[in-house]
Amino acid sequence: MKPTPMTPEEREAALLDQLRRLMRGELSEGQVLRHLRREVLGLSQGAYAELVGVSRRTLSDLERDAGNASMASMNRVFRPLGLRVGLVPRQPALLARLAEDADGP
Repeated sequence: MKPTPMTPEEREAALLDQLRRLMRGELSEGQVLRHLRREVLGLSQGAYAELVGVSRRTLSDLERDAGNASMASMNRVFRPLGLRVGLVPRQPALLARLAEDADGP
């Protein structure tokens, strides 16, 4: 069953919520991908895999945090969500400091 279409503001709020939870270590990249694919975009694995140009199996593996996906595959599946793979500090204090610096002048 497809979710009710979200407004752009609701999509952005859902994306930010998932990213905050990812940064706090509450969710994995795969969990974020699965949630956004299903709840925000309302797409099946097959439809999303076709959209981004990966196999359904690759998408399934990524959503389960299984296997060793290439950086190219990871970027391919996150691109429609406005995201890309990058380096993030593992230490929460350093991550918080980085976020503060990003909000500065």
